[in-house]
This record gives sequence, C-alpha cells and structure tokens, in this order.
Amino acid sequence: MRVAIAGAGAVGRSIAGELLENGHEILLIDKAPTAISVERVPQAEWLLADACEITSLDEAALQRCNVVIAATGDDKVNLVVSLLAKTEYGVPRVVARVNNPKNEWLFNESWGVDVAVSTPRLMSALVEEAVSVGDLVRLLRFSHGDANLVELTLPPESALAGTRVGDVEWPEDTSLVTIIRGTRVLTPTREDSLEAGDELLFVAAQAREEQLEDLLSVRREDAVG
Repeated sequence: MRVAIAGAGAVGRSIAGELLENGHEILLIDKAPTAISVERVPQAEWLLADACEITSLDEAALQRCNVVIAATGDDKVNLVVSLLAKTEYGVPRVVARVNNPKNEWLFNESWGVDVAVSTPRLMSALVEEAVSVGDLVRLLRFSHGDANLVELTLPPESALAGTRVGDVEWPEDTSLVTIIRGTRVLTPTREDSLEAGDELLFVAAQAREEQLEDLLSVRREDAVG
C-alpha cells in the first residue's frame, strides 16, 4: 500500500516508521528543508515540496496513493491537503491530524477528511484498518496490565456473521465493548447479532489476540469442516 504523509515532523516520522515496519510504501512530504531528515527514516521516499500546491502533489503522484495522511502542525494546511487529496486526486482514504480541538468540527467529508484523529498511534492503526478487513488492529495499549484495545471489521465470509453475541464462545480475558455499525455505536447485549461489516472493539489480553482474530475471521466452510 502506498501512503503519502504531509508533514515530516515528529508525528509524521512516527507514523512513517510504524507503517514501514508493516511493509507499506511511504512518501514523506515537507516544505521545510530542516525537516528533511532522510537518515531518520531511510526506508521512506522524501520530497521537499509544499503539500498545498498542486504542482507538488503532481510530483508526488498522489493519484497512486491508497492513503494520504495530513500530519502537519497546522490545521489549515491539513485541511487543504485533505481537500486536494480527495477532490483532485481521488485518494480513497484521507486521515487528518487535528492540532487544535476547537477546529475539530471542520475535519469532515466536506473537507475531504475520512478520519480525523490526534495521536500518531491511532492514525497509523486507522490506515491499517482501511485495508485490513478481517485482520485485528491494535488501537491502544493500556499502561497498566497486559491488555489492549483492539478492533476487527467482521468480514462477510466470517462464520460468526448472523450469530448472537451471547452464543459466541469468546476467548478468556476478552470483552466485546462496542459494535460500530454504519453511523451507529452499539453497546452489545447477549441478544444482539453480529453482522458482516461490523467494526468490533474489544479489550483483550495480548496473549488472546491471535485466538480472537482466528475466531472472527474463520470462513464458513472452515467452520463446518
């Protein structure tokens, strides 16, 4: 997956490093010569350019990107980059950093933003989620205890699609805390049924993550056999 990151400061480099570890192709863009530190993220491509300029984005071949992340420290820049990425280049997934909470209301689809977030870890996790239906994504590691907040989008072929929450034998040390279905946020009960495309959020022990992923991603034919 090709990902362009506008803003090569600490936030942009942090996101780039994590995504590179997961095998993605990364392009870092920044207009400040002092921000171009190739030695800090040597595996990435670097471009000294203004990400708010069409000519710069043409040079970056933004139309070939699966995801664009607007990660500068300036909310105005992030909004302009998001709008250009979506409207001029048709980038499927635009993730934008919000620096000032007072500006959060602006970061919506009107400005081309698919997801607005404020932490590098969550930004990279959401990028992974965009192309990882059926794969478990770790969103947050709790500082106390061996537990993480993890997310998995239930794939259509999952054997659990159509199953009641109360009928599922969840792994030990695992709790389903939220179901996101379209624009709705549901607090799951035993009677709720799982549907393909549901975004499921769990608090789970790290040792149970692989077991949880296998349970949710199993194909129907595998479950029967």
